[in-house]
Amino acid sequence: MSTPDTLEPIRLAPAAKASRAGAWLAAKTRSLALTVLPPLILIGLLVLIWELLGARPGATLPPPSRVVQETWELIVSPFYDNGGNDVGLAWQLLASLKRVAYGYALAVVVGVGLGVLVGQSSWALRGLDPLFQVLRTVPPLAWLPISLAGFRDGHPSAIFVIFITAIWPIIINTSIGIRNIPEDYRNVARVIRLNGFEYFGKIMLPAAAPFIFSGLRIGVGLSWLAIVAAEMLIGGVGIGFFIWDAWNSSRISDIILALIYVGLIGFLLDRLVAWIGRVVTRGTAAS
Repeated sequence: MSTPDTLEPIRLAPAAKASRAGAWLAAKTRSLALTVLPPLILIGLLVLIWELLGARPGATLPPPSRVVQETWELIVSPFYDNGGNDVGLAWQLLASLKRVAYGYALAVVVGVGLGVLVGQSSWALRGLDPLFQVLRTVPPLAWLPISLAGFRDGHPSAIFVIFITAIWPIIINTSIGIRNIPEDYRNVARVIRLNGFEYFGKIMLPAAAPFIFSGLRIGVGLSWLAIVAAEMLIGGVGIGFFIWDAWNSSRISDIILALIYVGLIGFLLDRLVAWIGRVVTRGTAAS
């Protein structure tokens, strides 16, 4: 009589697993819907309003339907290359991203280093902080004539503008994070006699990482803003130059399409840095 009792859990196990899998799938689907549907609905409403306003007689901006129609070749052929500056939007965006990568990487290395110095040393804080506060208020494009005069070339000048724009939030947030490290952490480091590298990797970085990555996220957004503006003035291949050239040729639909791409790339850059920040923060916390 004991056989049914021992077999019953085995017969119910697949059904229980299927039930749990179904509940998990339903929860994930609901979470995805709650995340994706609100922005999609809002974007749909904005596009509809734009279409209605753009379709009115005398409207100065084209509606979305006309933008798609007039830029269809740019959308479906982003990698065309006819030589010179006549290239697809993908190449324009890649050229801008390349400049951003160089300038932003330099800003990260120098900004984190200076932020650690200012956060650790009260002498450095008193000496450098006033200088930083003055320089960070200079508009990004105001640096372009100086960089062009110094480098005599548009490419390094654009990289310098990105660097000088992105570095300030990185320095400020890093220094704040370093200064906010609890004193108990510093005392523990003294007791176990950590050297400078060990202190940075085991104490300083885990404690200050949220502040550092907040500055990095602000910096990458400012980098993308700066390169688009700078490329309008330096010319050559780049999404900023594409927008300015389209304006000079009265291609309003091309400008709108480029602005959409600029916004999407900026959003993805911010998400990428935020994701790296979460990975690094979890990793340092786990260690």
